[in-house]
Amino acid sequence: MDATKHWSITVDIDEQEDTTLAQVSLRTPAGQDVTGVGQAQRNPHDPSVPEIGDELAVARALRNLAERLLHTTERDIKGATGESAHLHR
Repeated sequence: MDATKHWSITVDIDEQEDTTLAQVSLRTPAGQDVTGVGQAQRNPHDPSVPEIGDELAVARALRNLAERLLHTTERDIKGATGESAHLHR
């Protein structure tokens, strides 16, 4: 029996003039889709400011995704067992 489980994650980045928007989509082995979004401000006109907008936006999107995934999992556990679940990152 093949016990391999496939998780799929996609990151989309939209760079605007002074903001980077990121959306992260996760598909669980059960086929459930969970998304997270994040954004970061950047100033492309100031060369002294490092251009970390993409990385920061993706990090925030991943954090949001993790929180949504935990919330979804807690809800699924409560629905299956009737008991509250308190999961932590």
